[in-house]
Amino acid sequence: MTIALLLVLAYLIGSVPTAVWVSKFIYGIDIREHGSGNAGATNAFRILGTKAGVWVMTGDMMKGFLAVKLAFFSPFLVLSEPFVNLQIFLGLAAVLGHIFPIWAEFRGGKGIATLFGMILSIHPIVALSLVLVFMLMLVLTRYVSLSSITASIAFPLLILFIFNAHAQELSYRLFAISVAFLVVLTHHKNIGRLINGNESKVPLFRKKRHHSDV
Repeated sequence: MTIALLLVLAYLIGSVPTAVWVSKFIYGIDIREHGSGNAGATNAFRILGTKAGVWVMTGDMMKGFLAVKLAFFSPFLVLSEPFVNLQIFLGLAAVLGHIFPIWAEFRGGKGIATLFGMILSIHPIVALSLVLVFMLMLVLTRYVSLSSITASIAFPLLILFIFNAHAQELSYRLFAISVAFLVVLTHHKNIGRLINGNESKVPLFRKKRHHSDV
């Protein structure tokens, strides 16, 4: 299978609008018209509740995870530098699809869960470490945005100083650093709200809201 075709497939996988479909087909609303307006897990948690949020987050993660696995259909030797480079580009194609989904008028989410699924597929140990960082921050603060930012900053630190023996590829290390910058950049509005004290918290373990409450 050609590299170009693999990248297109990765984008199409990423374009599956999990939050939009869950909100429309199960709850009868378009989540992009509520809350932050993003079609992602964070807004699903806020608007639809924990159960729906978990389903959306899992679906978005799987998009990044499966897109990276397309690298096994390439002619590159597994774990070689070209193979790892392709994994990164396939994952990024899925993230791009999540942010600009062709199946949902190119109006998606921020891509954090899809990005995590990508990391999980490439480097599971690092991904699980990031889950611990994310969950600890979420339980302590109930801010999904702050949890995402903290985990993204932890990503390059883990790669450069703890798991560096398992991530020698320069492209992967540069990718980890870029992720931290991009997540902080895409969350600049959230950072402003955190500083001002008006960022929305996620009420953990809350049941879904009824349509009339949205």
